[in-house]
Amino acid sequence: MLASKTLGTSSGPINPAWNVAYAEFLGTPNNAFSVNPQDSLTTGIFFKPDGLRMYVLGRGNDRVYEYLLSTAWEVSSSSFVQSFSVSAQESSPAGLFFRSDGLKMYVLGASGQDINEYNLSSAWNVSTAVYLQNFSVASQDTQPTGLFFKPDGLKMYVTGDANNRINEYNLSTAWDVSTASFLQFISISANNTFPKGLFFKPDGTVLYVTKSGGAIQKYDLSTAWNIATVSYATQTFSLELIPTCVFFKDDGAQMYVLGTFYKVVYQYSVPTAWDLNSASYIYPTTKYKSITAQNNIPSDIYFRDDGLKFYATDSGAVFEYSLSTAWDIVTASYVQSFSVISQEDQVKTVFFKSDGTKMYICGTSGDDVNEYNLSVAWDISTAVFLQVFSVAAQDTLPTGLFFKSDGLKMYVLGQQNDRVLEYNLSTAWDVSTASYLQFISVSSQDTAADGLFFKPDGNKMYMCGINSRAIHEYQLSAAWDVTTASFARSFSVVSETTAPVGLSFRNTGLEMFVMSGNASNAVWAYDLV
Repeated sequence: MLASKTLGTSSGPINPAWNVAYAEFLGTPNNAFSVNPQDSLTTGIFFKPDGLRMYVLGRGNDRVYEYLLSTAWEVSSSSFVQSFSVSAQESSPAGLFFRSDGLKMYVLGASGQDINEYNLSSAWNVSTAVYLQNFSVASQDTQPTGLFFKPDGLKMYVTGDANNRINEYNLSTAWDVSTASFLQFISISANNTFPKGLFFKPDGTVLYVTKSGGAIQKYDLSTAWNIATVSYATQTFSLELIPTCVFFKDDGAQMYVLGTFYKVVYQYSVPTAWDLNSASYIYPTTKYKSITAQNNIPSDIYFRDDGLKFYATDSGAVFEYSLSTAWDIVTASYVQSFSVISQEDQVKTVFFKSDGTKMYICGTSGDDVNEYNLSVAWDISTAVFLQVFSVAAQDTLPTGLFFKSDGLKMYVLGQQNDRVLEYNLSTAWDVSTASYLQFISVSSQDTAADGLFFKPDGNKMYMCGINSRAIHEYQLSAAWDVTTASFARSFSVVSETTAPVGLSFRNTGLEMFVMSGNASNAVWAYDLV
């Protein structure tokens, strides 16, 4: 539980520097809303026609969650209201739909392979839902994933993973699933394997389907609502998440996407209504920097002490970036890269000597720390491999590396045993003189520890947790002695990334930087104020 952001007490003001309880991502966009506090595995989304209510289907707890939007169609204005359990009917809910008057709700089940129909005695109030009946779709697909109804309730459409197709059903009585009968299907396997959610333009002439690989695809129908007339429109909108469902505002000017692992509803602007080519997700104008163009599997970040350079790592290289404005990651521009693949092809972390004349990398392939000399300080193109020190006797999955400012101590984070390992160096910055001393376990906070940082005075230690999607802070009663570390608090970064793999701080401690792994390939900045 995070501490309150109260900046003063009766005994005086609190200094938020180096305290992750005060971390805040000020660049949070107006077009994203996390539903992680309610469910850890989200599979469906639906909006009330006026845009003032949002509903999310959660597979983690088998519930439908209801949210109130203070500003219509703006997901950032959402607040949780209540939830309704569907576990009595379905243990793996996959799709969600409401009748236009809010008096009926439908839940598609992957486990039961059916559509469950509910009556709501109070429109749009999920707490008043009562189960009525179901309709099996198992004969068409044993892994149904998405659900949609024609506005008049006389047609129903279901996507499925098993056959990669869209199935169309007729209902002889509108909105009554017991009267449904299978009509026809269209295969989309040529363009989309493992489709999840689907959405139709209100006139039935355009269909949108999510793609597990990270995209929304558009299909045209030459005859409205007749899927036999579907043709791929060759419009694909790529995403930096794995989408499970898609929803459009009734005028087609806004698109909403929900991701399984992100547990975040993302809102996209579509300036040309219903046209995916015009869709855009406006990232924060500050506090965010994508490095996808250079790095597809980022694993760590290191900042030069003046904030004018940062370095990132991936499988077998180190990447250098320059910042035109110190510590402002938006101003970063790519400079160059340096391959370390001859020493390590699974680089997890990088560190530099304080004067920039030495570079150290650590990885899970060699299980060692590799030392390089730089003939030009901070210029990685001048790096030359010098020597190596193995940490395999302590951990075979090293994922974090840090040195004491005088170079006489080295710390390695090991994911095999989730420990921070402490070493003494008899000669400063010379890894060949390192000797193992002791360790502290961090497994109580995360069993996939990845990324390590110390406060300059050695009284605080920080670790990235991939499973917990958080930054964990520790207090050391004796500076630089890891055995004296005690857990202080955690700060969740799940709204920005599901895979925090590296972190760094501004030298004042008032700004924190987190490297996202291949979940979004980006650096996120947080103010501690």
